[in-house]
Parts: sequence; structure tokens; C-alpha cells
Amino acid sequence: MEKNRPDYSFQCISDFIFAESKILYPSDIILVPGSDCMELAVRAAELYNEGLAPFVLISGGFNPIIPDYASESEFLMNSAVSNGICSEAVILESEAGNTFENAVFSWKIIEQRGLKPKRCILVCKAYHSRRALLTYQARFPTNIEFCISTVEDYKKINKQNWFLTDSGIKTVMTEVVKIGKYFNEEIKSLYEKERLQNPR
Repeated sequence: MEKNRPDYSFQCISDFIFAESKILYPSDIILVPGSDCMELAVRAAELYNEGLAPFVLISGGFNPIIPDYASESEFLMNSAVSNGICSEAVILESEAGNTFENAVFSWKIIEQRGLKPKRCILVCKAYHSRRALLTYQARFPTNIEFCISTVEDYKKINKQNWFLTDSGIKTVMTEVVKIGKYFNEEIKSLYEKERLQNPR
């Protein structure tokens, strides 16, 4: 067995939770869900500086962990600009309190600005990537393509090591539970909508 590779019995959890694109294609906008993880802003800046998108939309409301900033988006913007993103290219959403609101409020701002993205790059923490992707896909139009770029936060949890510590296991399995909570009603709603649109 490959070193540090989880047993096949739960490899499927690794493959599901840790979503990441092998190739990042040029896109219309970079999306950053709210967090106190500065690495997100650094990665967004790297992608912007590589010319992969002309805009960066950072979402996130007040976070008591970073009380010196009015919002997570302001905190991340500060780091993004210091890492080379032109301030005029940054779009802020400063009300969202969770991943669901990150997606909903971000799309609302995109609509208000008259932007019509066909492809987005979603920058998120590695263990948060599947839930973030599913949430943005559910709240953005279905014709929009997503690329995923991930970072590690202070926990240093990734696809190769999450199963090696109690903290890693707890973090990843909490994501599994949250996905269930987020999408229990969503799946029923989507099924009902499709049933009404395509009656047998």
C-alpha cells in the first residue's frame, strides 16, 4: 500500500471531500468564500497575477476571531492587495455568515454588477472544497463551470494526511455531516423541480 494512502474502505471519503481541479483554466472571476485563513487571499492573488481572471470576489461578514477588521472580506482583501491584486479588481461581499450565504450573496453582487461569468475559479480550504463547490454550484446558474484551487490552513489537513490524526478525522467527518445537512432539503427541492418540469 502506498505510504500515507488511506485504506480503500475510506479512500472514497478522501476522493469526495477533497475536490480540486487538475487544470485551472482562464476564467471570468475568482471566488473566495469567507474565512480568517489568509492563505486564501494569497492563492487568489497568485491566480490573479497569473492572468487567470480579471476580478476577485471575496465574501464574508464579521468574524470575532479577527476583531480588527469589520469583515472577513476586508481582512482577506487587505492581504490580497498586499500580494499584488489591483484594488479595483476586488469585489467585496461583507454580510455572509456561512458558506451558503457566501454563495447566495456573491451571486447577487455578480448580478447587480451585470457580470455574466461562464467560468469561475473557487479558492477554498482543501477540506472545505467539496462543500464549497456543491454550495456554489447549487446557488449559481447551472451553465457556469467551476475550477477549484485549494489551500491548507493552520490545521495543515489535506487529502494525504487527514486520517492520521484525531483532529484531521474530526474535521473531515464534520464536513461529511455538514454536506448532509446542507443538501438534505436541497436535493428534495431539486428533485421536485425536475419532476414538475419533466412529468412522466
